[in-house]
Amino acid sequence: MRVALGHDYLTQRGGAERVVQVMAHAYPDAPVYTTLYDPDGTFPEVGSLDVRPSRLNGISALRRHHRLAMPVLAPVVSRMKIDAEVLLVSSSGWAHGMQSTGRKIVYCHAPARWLYQRDRYLGAPEKQASGLGAHLRRDLAAGALAVLGSGLRRWDREAAHSADRYLVNSTVVREAVRTAYGIEADVLPPPPALLPAGEESPVAGIEPGFVLCVARLLPYKNVDVVLAAVEQVPGVRLVVVGEGPERAALTDRAARSGRVHIAGRVTDAELRWLYRSCAALATASYEDYGLAPLEAAAFGRPACTLRDGGFLDTVVDGRTGVFFDRPEPDSVAAGLERLLASVWDADMIRDHARSFSAERFIGRIRDVVGQEHALSG
Repeated sequence: MRVALGHDYLTQRGGAERVVQVMAHAYPDAPVYTTLYDPDGTFPEVGSLDVRPSRLNGISALRRHHRLAMPVLAPVVSRMKIDAEVLLVSSSGWAHGMQSTGRKIVYCHAPARWLYQRDRYLGAPEKQASGLGAHLRRDLAAGALAVLGSGLRRWDREAAHSADRYLVNSTVVREAVRTAYGIEADVLPPPPALLPAGEESPVAGIEPGFVLCVARLLPYKNVDVVLAAVEQVPGVRLVVVGEGPERAALTDRAARSGRVHIAGRVTDAELRWLYRSCAALATASYEDYGLAPLEAAAFGRPACTLRDGGFLDTVVDGRTGVFFDRPEPDSVAAGLERLLASVWDADMIRDHARSFSAERFIGRIRDVVGQEHALSG
């Protein structure tokens, strides 16, 4: 059976890129088709895969800033015809438009946030980093979406309906897919990709016992809210892992706080040490799938998360973490105080993470691919 994999772009480090690696474990000989590939921007393990980017990859600026390619991604993806009996696509906005000579399965992380959750994607103007550049980038992105939005939504819906099978990562995404496309999808939660087994490296200048936040530094991730909440809880230290356009503003604020360390991008070995050394994870973002709390749970650490979206699938209130109701500093601070005042059963938390195993995910993916291959005749 000739299986190929597809993904939007391999230019960053996030949960979707982790899922691609798990899919590649299921099909180690499968080539991975994508629009853009930046080996330095994504996980180093991707370098061992047979990555086949589009012609856009020859433009170095796009590899570093994939959002600049938005006006041309739809036609480029539409012309990517993959020779495979089954094409398994990991998509949150583009790769589901790839064509396949055989059957096509889409694993949807979320319908395109810039089309259906534009305000969350762009972030409120008052949350933008200070300086002309940050506001100009937001204004340019908002203008591009205003011009391209209706056409992209038509293309997006046609791309979705070109699939033979739809899978989604959470119940909230299943509802979003139903609303956006009228498609009934099956829920298959991905596993925590970073597990305790593996090398660990301490991060210089950080003592154990901190609260950890792992997120891309984008407006809708609300890392600034977590930072403000920590400032309200005496004695609590925060370590933030992630990169993105908000880093400069967050670093300036962290310097004024004195209890916040912006670690930026870290290796997997360093991230393992951070998960094991933290007291808890905190996140105030709107997530379609709650991956970071599962990774923390694999290390026996509880999570303090927004009562929304994918976190409802991956956090059990009172058993593996606590919820807060609003992405506002007061609400997050109250959640952190409740979590830090509680006693947690680390073994119970680890057992919860094991129920989202890679073996279960790979087994289900292989079942679905086998079913679609059988239908291809």
